[in-house]
Amino acid sequence: MLSAHFDSWDGSSGATDNGTGTITMMEAMRLLKLVYPHPKRTILVGHWSSEEEGLVGSRAFSEDHAEVVKGMQVLLNQDNGTGRIARVSGGGFPSAAEHLSRWLEAVPADIKEPITFGGAGIPGGGGSDHASFVCKGAPAVELGSLNFDYFNYTWHTNRDTYDKIVFDDLKSNAALVAMLAYLASEDSSTVGRERVDLAALAAQRQALIDSAAAAPSDTVLARRAAAGRGRGGRGGFPTTWPECTVAPRTTNPRLQ
Repeated sequence: MLSAHFDSWDGSSGATDNGTGTITMMEAMRLLKLVYPHPKRTILVGHWSSEEEGLVGSRAFSEDHAEVVKGMQVLLNQDNGTGRIARVSGGGFPSAAEHLSRWLEAVPADIKEPITFGGAGIPGGGGSDHASFVCKGAPAVELGSLNFDYFNYTWHTNRDTYDKIVFDDLKSNAALVAMLAYLASEDSSTVGRERVDLAALAAQRQALIDSAAAAPSDTVLARRAAAGRGRGGRGGFPTTWPECTVAPRTTNPRLQ
């Protein structure tokens, strides 16, 4: 399943949040329809509404279509700007990491070489629509792009306009997404649902930070500790897997 949210931020035209993700997924589906019209697995695309109001559209879909969640091979979500995809991990699913690593090996070098692969990684905690599926145990991952000052310039501002879009990067992203969808569909093995132990990872991270504090002259250790502090994105490093939130089905709060 491909994933991006259609409700762009309304302070401007929402070009990079998430017009670019929507464009990427639409173009990837166009390519797939052109060159791969009979996939071995069904390929869906979600253009979600109300992401900006709390992932409402994707949460509602995951609630209403348990059969899709149960049978999902992988969900690929893009929602952080116009840059070329540069970060990929398994989103906390070791089997997803193993499959993604193998799929990326088949991607042309000019597309895959700029990508940093983060192994099993950690789950998305609610910042974008893949979290609506992660909380239900489905392997759903975020495709992280070069941010081009996304978080401190265009994100949720009146500067998020069409002129910020880098179309050469979007072409590369669409090709990558189409290739990954093809490879996921053709794969003879199914992505497993086992999850990383977040409590153990958090303990290891804290031990690294404590060691760096005890040996401040060790610059290598300090850099590793700093990298550990940054894991988990703006929400920090999670110690428990995210729980699902029920999607509101009405705009009238008295009826929810």
